[in-house]
Amino acid sequence: MPRPTVAQLTYGSCTVICSTLAMLLLSQTSSGPGIAVVVVAAVALGVLVAMTVPVPKPSRAPVARSTPRSVIRPAARSTASVPANRPEPVTVPAARAPVHAAVPASVASAPEPVREPTAP
Repeated sequence: MPRPTVAQLTYGSCTVICSTLAMLLLSQTSSGPGIAVVVVAAVALGVLVAMTVPVPKPSRAPVARSTPRSVIRPAARSTASVPANRPEPVTVPAARAPVHAAVPASVASAPEPVREPTAP
């Protein structure tokens, strides 16, 4: 059984607290059995709300399965100079040079600094 998420715990707890207070104030009960009924109803409502909170879907990435060592067979030796278990090097594209543009006269003569949006 998966663990509840933070959202489920938060929504469920807030529902229990708010619904308990609301039902106690509206019913104006002061007897033990009346309070017990209100609390049980609030907890049931909190569990219902927590279970209906959308749960994030698991990623669709394939999961590597472990195999017992008795099943693993030695692979054929490669003649390459790089071992087979070594990762491929990652190439990073070169950074682009900043673009300098002329500043319009209306911006240059502004009394206070002008903030322009930055690119992500």
